[in-house]
Amino acid sequence: MKLFPIRGGIHPDYRKEETSEEPIVTMPMPGALYIPLQQHIGVSADPLVKQGDRVLKGQLIAGNHLTMSVPQHAPTSGYVRAIAEITAPHPSGLPQTTIIIEPDGKEEWCTLPAPITDPFSTDPEIIRTRVAEAGVVGMGGAAFPSAVKLNLGLRYKLRILLINGAECEPYLTCDDRVMRERADAIIDGARIMAHALGVPRIVVAIEENKPQAIAIMTKAAAGVAEVVAVPVQYPMGSERHLTQAITGQETPARGLTADIGVVVHNVSTACAVHNAIRHGRPLISRVLTVSGHAVRNPKNVETLIGTQVAELIKFCGDFKEAPARLVNGGPMMGNPLPGLGVPVVKGMSGVLALAANEVNEGPEQPCIRCGSCVSICPLGLTPVELVAFVRRDLLDNAEKLGVRDCVSCGSCSWVCPARIPLVHYFNYAKGALNARDRERNKLERVKTMAEAHAERVAKAAMAKQQRAPKNTGASPPPPRGTNEPSAAEKITP
Repeated sequence: MKLFPIRGGIHPDYRKEETSEEPIVTMPMPGALYIPLQQHIGVSADPLVKQGDRVLKGQLIAGNHLTMSVPQHAPTSGYVRAIAEITAPHPSGLPQTTIIIEPDGKEEWCTLPAPITDPFSTDPEIIRTRVAEAGVVGMGGAAFPSAVKLNLGLRYKLRILLINGAECEPYLTCDDRVMRERADAIIDGARIMAHALGVPRIVVAIEENKPQAIAIMTKAAAGVAEVVAVPVQYPMGSERHLTQAITGQETPARGLTADIGVVVHNVSTACAVHNAIRHGRPLISRVLTVSGHAVRNPKNVETLIGTQVAELIKFCGDFKEAPARLVNGGPMMGNPLPGLGVPVVKGMSGVLALAANEVNEGPEQPCIRCGSCVSICPLGLTPVELVAFVRRDLLDNAEKLGVRDCVSCGSCSWVCPARIPLVHYFNYAKGALNARDRERNKLERVKTMAEAHAERVAKAAMAKQQRAPKNTGASPPPPRGTNEPSAAEKITP
């Protein structure tokens, strides 16, 4: 297959050797599981259990009927200890509603939905519904509801289902190990998703620095999908850039890859879809990489959703030195963790404990206008100009220069010799612009509702006026039961 170059990009020290040859190991049952009600982009689920309830493994414990929401399931059998506000694995450190389950050690499953033995002759709507009910989200880090993506075939003319195995972030190797150890499940899940989308072609893209995964996936995909080795170039794993490398087409600004006929899903997401359809199992565990020089024994770990990060670190031999930074995900696009007391969630692909020599920290210096950030930006933006506007809170100017198109890949911050946290500025700008849009939309809705109310009141007044008797100029008849003389009686003879 002919590949197409992507703009910009960088080549950081990938540091994958710490875990790339570490097979997936299953973590023992923790003492408690903390299940946040929102582990996805969209609307939070509602709790369906209460304190003291006994739950079974795989049981639905939170959900609602909204499209942009994802249900949550019990990762094991046990008792609901509490429903409380617990710190989320988010840089804000804010709490969110969390169901706390105390395992009973029995691992007793609930009655699962019957497996779909022949998904390729099953109505695609049934496939999409099953994926939604299983709580599957994008497991590459975005945590977008997978069933919503599987509905894109109803609105767009799609050509390719692109399975993302690039895993371009440094340190992370969980997708590499999943491809090596669960290739058949990935390909089966991809075929099921292609059926649900109505897509004729499946392409699996893997960076060239994963030769074993490429060989194993190629064998598993024989006759049903194409496996393509793409260049090692960060941020190749971004769905926009991976799509461009495969098709040669750019995704429209603020558009979707579906606009050019492509839907992208992560390899671990495909594996989760396989489990949901073939076995009726909801998403209650995931594989993630625990790495960084501050960790004693880096590993690729399969752990239950809701396991505290502290338990993960302990399972990996604890810290050999105090970490300078804890990161949820990869070092480029991941977010700082507020502490060890946060739970593993569905979109968490890694936990990094970075030592001081792995963190490029230092005081921010004045920009020297070297232009490095401009030359490597994979979107063709001008970060040096954008940050000047954002610093002065000239957000309209930043918007005109395309700050909303920034994918927060971190390439500009990585190359900046002045250590300016460019991505932080751009994330602030995007958040502020989105908040402004929400407020503007709210005001527009209020205005529309007020105008509609005024129109209804005017119509009601008009209708009332039309129903009222017309005034002909004659005196109205006296009320019944009165002694008021009639007009004839008032005539003097």
